[in-house]
Amino acid sequence: MNALAGGGTFATMPTLIALGLPSPIANATSNVALQPGAIASAWAYRDGLEPMEGIGVRTLAAIAFVGGLAGGLLLVATPTHVFDIIIPWLLLLATLALAFGRRASAMLRERVRIGVKTLLVCQILLGIYGGYFGGGVGLMMTATWGLLAGTEPHRMAAPRTLMLAMANAAAAIIFILSGMVQWLLCVPMLIGATAGGYLGARLGRILSPAAIRLWTLLVTAATTAAFFWRAYA
Repeated sequence: MNALAGGGTFATMPTLIALGLPSPIANATSNVALQPGAIASAWAYRDGLEPMEGIGVRTLAAIAFVGGLAGGLLLVATPTHVFDIIIPWLLLLATLALAFGRRASAMLRERVRIGVKTLLVCQILLGIYGGYFGGGVGLMMTATWGLLAGTEPHRMAAPRTLMLAMANAAAAIIFILSGMVQWLLCVPMLIGATAGGYLGARLGRILSPAAIRLWTLLVTAATTAAFFWRAYA
């Protein structure tokens, strides 16, 4: 899912919860399991890295890393029963980003343009969200830069992938040091995520974009509905 359209967290975290892990542990384990794919993608896109709206790549990476650290620490401090209530809303936010992020960005960026300082604040918040949960954060980042800076989506591919990898790596460090990773379940998922990143990229050349988008949205919407039922029914 991450290689094709994003939203891999919608598959990994519910699976880990279904296997008996508390939701914060499942989220941390999911983050670490998906990390090799994020790093591989960032490496593959390295030739396309360039400053964004005058902000250097190193600055963007540093902001994402610090935000990821903060998000990771925030998850460590969140009690399980509180996270169980928060999860459905995070999933809903990610689902809306997957469904409407690009379209909303294209519509709004024609009317709104905000300065670099606001953009950096938003990037810090996105880094925190990426470290805390991360579902749909790639599309949120694309939409934010498109809306606030008028950046075209194709220009965001390389820096976005790097920022996501940095935020996830920072959070992964926190989760590993805090003992939140369930390695018995993480390692098989890690191997699957690495293979899935490769196979997903190949499938993306065969499958139609409409089919990929439809499948991704069905999975994310069903997962979101299930977690609302779990938390509030």
